[in-house]
Amino acid sequence: MVAKADGNTLRTQRTRARVLAQSLALFNEVGEAHVTTGTIAAALNMSPGNLYYHFRNKDQIVEELFARFEERIDVQPGAAAAGPAPGNAPWGPAPRNAPWGPEAIEDLWLYLHLMLESIWEYRFLYRNLDDLVARNRRLRERFNRIVDRKHAAVVALCEGLVAARAMRARPDEIQALARNVLVVATYWLNFRALRVRGDAPGDDIGEGAFQVMALVAPYLVGAARAHLDRLGRTYID
Repeated sequence: MVAKADGNTLRTQRTRARVLAQSLALFNEVGEAHVTTGTIAAALNMSPGNLYYHFRNKDQIVEELFARFEERIDVQPGAAAAGPAPGNAPWGPAPRNAPWGPEAIEDLWLYLHLMLESIWEYRFLYRNLDDLVARNRRLRERFNRIVDRKHAAVVALCEGLVAARAMRARPDEIQALARNVLVVATYWLNFRALRVRGDAPGDDIGEGAFQVMALVAPYLVGAARAHLDRLGRTYID
């Protein structure tokens, strides 16, 4: 039987949640480097001593937010469309009735969109990425684990497209494509910040997904490419 939390525990949990929510809002708005624990305490009408009781320094707040980001971004792609094993997919013309895998394309598109939504929600991590990982080795290691998982997921989705005869790409090309996808996804917000003033989350996410899928497009064949073009128009029209 699980014991119920007492009043003090519940108040502590609520206060920590308020601190994290306010910190995330401030970090995203003005940048983590420009926010101090004093700034956070003042925004919450809280004494610095009270904040210190819950978080001893700003790095602890950043690490807790990063843990939430890890959970948020750890979405897994949907199952790829059914088809022959990638190693057995012929490079010659597919039979007239061969499956071309619209589900596989939409799985990849959805996966990228969800990944970019997570990045947007915790965008301060990416806008100050180099400085954050230089200061905190643990964050560097955890970021690299995220990148490794995302790389494997994109590779698997591309292999599903090959299996569905929707993509023509060698294994080494798929590996390079997955790396390029992650480079664009990782630095998309920084690029947008250079080009556009203010935050426009809907446009950033949709346009970001479109830009990443543009890397995939040259490898798609036949009806698969036409299907991607139709998906893209929903974001750019």
